[in-house]
Amino acid sequence: MEIKNAKFVVSSSRVQDCPSHLLPEYAFIGRSNVGKSSLINMLTRRKGLAMTSATPGKTMLINHFLIDDSWYLVDLPGYGYARRGKESREALRKMIEGYALRRHELTCLFVLLDCRHKPQQIDLDFMEWLGENGVPFAIVFTKTDKVGPVALRTAIEHYKSVLHETWEELPPIFTTSSERGTGRDELLDYIDQVNRSLREQPRES
Repeated sequence: MEIKNAKFVVSSSRVQDCPSHLLPEYAFIGRSNVGKSSLINMLTRRKGLAMTSATPGKTMLINHFLIDDSWYLVDLPGYGYARRGKESREALRKMIEGYALRRHELTCLFVLLDCRHKPQQIDLDFMEWLGENGVPFAIVFTKTDKVGPVALRTAIEHYKSVLHETWEELPPIFTTSSERGTGRDELLDYIDQVNRSLREQPRES
């Protein structure tokens, strides 16, 4: 799949304010500084598309981008930012959990992980929560250009082994580099494959 048109639609502070439509949504989330905006810009090949989520005040919002009039890319706020106050962190948690649980259009949640870091408990707990609540998700390792191929392979295998301690079957896993464009085709092909399967499903009468 090749994205021909990507445009920012709206920022929402509450799940109930998200746009009303019948299209599938693919949301991206991760800890602060994981490279989420860079990945979104790389996928869409729009250098400043995700800048709206990086400006002050936007980091607490759910940002919707319409892709080729056929699906939505959703930029969720980053979690785990230590400098946030307790009240701010709680509001952020409610927003993220509300979207994941109540947004019926959500088709897949891409959880971004920096490949340079060992498994962080906050990420493991979040993915465990997604699994317990039946939220479909995939794992996206970012910044793979920052490590060598052997170190990358070792890091991912270690992460898998940690996940296998609690997961019998692992979700789809992708490796990406916004700098080099690595993983772009794989991610977009996966989204295209899911979209095709959704279109082929018989409609409920």
